[in-house]
This record gives sequence, C-alpha cells and structure tokens, in this order.
Amino acid sequence: MPAGLPHAREAIADLHGVEAERIFITTSTSESYSYLFKLLADPGDEVLVPRPSYPLFEFLATLESLVVRQYSLVYHEGWFIDFEALRAAITPRTRAIVLVNPNNPTGSFLKKDELPQLIELCALHQLAIISDEVFSDYRFGYNPSLVPTLSGVAEVPVFALSGFSKVLGLPQMKLGWMIVGGPEEQKHVAFERLELIADTYLSVATPIQHAAPRLLSLREAFQQQIRERLRRNLDLLRSRAEQSSCCVLRVEGGWYATLSVPRTGSEEDWTLELLDRDGILVQPGFFFDFESEAFLIVSLLTREAVFAKGIETLIARISVQGLSKG
Repeated sequence: MPAGLPHAREAIADLHGVEAERIFITTSTSESYSYLFKLLADPGDEVLVPRPSYPLFEFLATLESLVVRQYSLVYHEGWFIDFEALRAAITPRTRAIVLVNPNNPTGSFLKKDELPQLIELCALHQLAIISDEVFSDYRFGYNPSLVPTLSGVAEVPVFALSGFSKVLGLPQMKLGWMIVGGPEEQKHVAFERLELIADTYLSVATPIQHAAPRLLSLREAFQQQIRERLRRNLDLLRSRAEQSSCCVLRVEGGWYATLSVPRTGSEEDWTLELLDRDGILVQPGFFFDFESEAFLIVSLLTREAVFAKGIETLIARISVQGLSKG
C-alpha cells in the first residue's frame, strides 16, 4: 500500500479532521518534499521558497535537479508575504510555491487576507502550493486573522505536510505525511502519481505505521508540556528584552524567537562572542537568509532554568558590555 496502511492513515486523518483518502504517508517531511518535487517538476524547473526560512530547500531541490528562487517576507510589526516580490519571482518554469506555516524561524503564519491573493496567483500561473505545517500545533494563543492550515484549499493543488518529528517530538521514529488537496480531478491524478513514486521506494516502515494510532493518542500530553515551556520562555525573553537595547520580533507560533540586536557588530561577531565568552549558543540571521542585520535566533525549547540563565547573560552582554574588541 504505497500511500500507507489504512489504520495509520485513518489516525492521521482524525488528527486533522480530513478524509483518510487524502492522507499520503512518507518517512519524513523531507521525503514528502522529494516526492512532490518529482511529481510537480522536471529537471531545470523552479520552486519558490520564502526568505527568511529554514536552510533546507536548496539542498532538497538540488537533489531533484530543480532551481530554488526566493520570495521575501517583510516585517511590519509582524511578518507578511511581499506579493510584489513573489510575482516578480515567477517565471515560465515555476511549478510550485513553498509556504512554511508557521515559518521557521520567524514563527509567522499566513494571514487570512493573504490567502485569496496566494490562491489567485497560483491559479493564474497554474502553480501548486506546498504548505509545510510541522509547527502548526504550536500557536501562541488564538488569533482569528491567521490561517492555521491550507489543507481546506480547493481552488488549486495543495499539499499540506506534517509528521512525528514536531507533532510528537519523535524525529527518530520517521513518519511524515501529506494531506493532498485541490480540485478533485487534479487531486486524484496527483495521488495516483504519488503512489507510483512511493511504490518505487517502499520506504515507510510497517512497524511505525502500526504504532501510529497509539503514538498519536499521546499527542496532547506531550504538546501541552511543550506549549507551556515555549510560552514561559517567550514571556521571559520579552520581559528581559523590554528594558534592553534588544527587541523581540513578533512571533505567532513555532519553537523559535527572533531577537533584533544592535548593529555594533555583525551577526557572526555576536554569535561567536556569545559562544566563546559565555557558552551561549544562538544562530545568526544569515543562516536563514535574513535580508539585513543584525538578528539572532533563540530556541524557546531550551529547558527553562538553562534558558533563563542564558537570556540573562545574553541581555547583559549585549546591553551593557557589548562586543569585546580584543
């Protein structure tokens, strides 16, 4: 069964409130991308990916002989798609738009007033949407202006991705999935072709599929603990940053926060300074293709006592001592 065992697909479908016939199981989100790039594009074709975002897409696309083109997200008291840049990035060889919802690392969701524009653009240029929703369970409160999932889009082909790595915090268990959506005829054809691709590899292990319903039944207890840690760490970060020269950019979900720091040094300088002098590990914005400096990415998943100590030290160094010159 290339799409996955029926009871595993049913358990995942129940999780998302969709029909089991729309669920396609893979070993991971990365494998889902690999299958979709094979499905949607030929060598030399293009996929559009957001900037900033996680530095994975270029590697996955290159392995499929595809070209990555970026479209910008802009920050105005929150992150939004730069639709002018998105339109400009589309060429005759563009085949899909990748959306990370919420984005990693910005933690930003697609907004409801952006969705019609995105659908219209995809319909006009016959593009598919690949919506990476692995962090969608980790929203910071209810916000009616956000789009939590694109799995209900019916106007254009849509593939919503998720998996055990974030849903259950079990990256080693190797189970991911897609929710296949869009117009009925295109959805049917896409599913059949995905089955052919998956049947060629037969990569998903049977034991983990049998275990999927039981593991998913543990989801709420696990996620509650994670949400509480994320919220407390984010609250602490915002509180400490308020009285400093740093600024926490708006974040709507996910496991990370973006800290804007003074441009008295480069992101690389700040990152190395904090690591060498204080043993604090952060990631520079340029890892994620931020278009300007200086931004540091902080993991909110860190144990609270460790996080509190690290943030106190980070804020003190940036706000009081600054970069050492020797």
